Amino acid sequence: MKKKKILVLAHYFYPEVASTGQILTELCEKLQKKFDVTTICTVPCYTGKIDEKYKVKNVYHEKYQNINIIRVKVSEFDKSNKISRIKNILDYFFRARKEIRKLKKENYDLVYTISQPPVLGGMLGCYAKKKLKSKLIYNIQDFNPEQTMAVKYSKSKLLLKLLMSIDKNSCKKSDLIITVGRDMQQTLEKRFENKVVPNNVVINNWIDEKEIYPVSKDNKKIQEFKNKYGINNKFVIMYSGNIGLYYDLENIVKIMGKFTNDDVAYTFIGAGAVKEKLENYVKENNLKNFYFIPYQPKSELIYSLNSADIHLVTNAKGIKGVSVPSKIYGVMATNIPILGILEEGSEAYKIIKDSKCGIIAETGNYEEIEKEIKNIVNKKYEYISKYNNGRAYLENHFTKDKSIDKYIEEIEKLVK
Repeated sequence: MKKKKILVLAHYFYPEVASTGQILTELCEKLQKKFDVTTICTVPCYTGKIDEKYKVKNVYHEKYQNINIIRVKVSEFDKSNKISRIKNILDYFFRARKEIRKLKKENYDLVYTISQPPVLGGMLGCYAKKKLKSKLIYNIQDFNPEQTMAVKYSKSKLLLKLLMSIDKNSCKKSDLIITVGRDMQQTLEKRFENKVVPNNVVINNWIDEKEIYPVSKDNKKIQEFKNKYGINNKFVIMYSGNIGLYYDLENIVKIMGKFTNDDVAYTFIGAGAVKEKLENYVKENNLKNFYFIPYQPKSELIYSLNSADIHLVTNAKGIKGVSVPSKIYGVMATNIPILGILEEGSEAYKIIKDSKCGIIAETGNYEEIEKEIKNIVNKKYEYISKYNNGRAYLENHFTKDKSIDKYIEEIEKLVK
């Protein structure tokens, strides 16, 4: 029997370290067993830099397992520079549109797009649906312009109103919307208050629990990692992931700076728009025991994550219902306790509370955040020893197969 054809508009895809790139890669790895999968994505560029081999042509056709990859050339960018980021995004948008037009005769049954790039991801999906005469799934990983509004990335009311109108239209045209948290489903419903809410379902993101699992601190690779970055024999409070605009990290670092005990290491792994600001603040204030470490290869992630004694999972004020920090699943897989700095009722807040896998302080309540960080620094292992329930909860609710099978079930409903 001939396989149904799916076009995935991925933006980031294998081998990118972006969480959405990894999630979409793992989704497609399983989809390829039942469907003929093609993805349109950028050349690898998540860090802002592009390998010389991807600077020659506008389009690259590759194969990953049985997945057809169409990579489009984009410009390099600086994550702290709005103009260069916008140019990179527009490069992807217009070149992806061009590749979609080339596929008009391919008879795709389904287009799957995500909310990345913001707003344009949905527009691209609607464009592909029209050109390919197919069904459309719109996977909203982050709501925009709500996210932009929350961190005041743009103050133009006219622009934000236009972007809201565009993305609502993308939602209306979708055959199914998938959000990644219960609070995000509420945001969708709020968008269409007193009107018909588009067909939607909640499917949480995941981690491959067979790749990320608890590892003893005595493990040779963990010791090598800690020695390499100077955090051996220290109590490691770790933030691992995008050091971006949506996590209130600048204010959290200021609080951490009050408790710079010699035996504590505040460790930030990753890159993003505010990383340089954090580094400058630490340097200007002569703060000790702050460590900034580059993104780790996927194969090494198990060791870097397991090097922590406590993990930080945080969102800025206003992000409730807009985004869910995917890092929570990887942290739970290691069974290491979490310090959650989150808004009450947000998806990550509910997960930590339901699983009893960590401590929670309310986003923006800096007195409460300071109290929890002080307690952790002073009491360390004694304070966190009871929060070792994350792994068991994840295995019951958020395994890779459980979440992806839900996607497959929804896809099969649309293309049967």
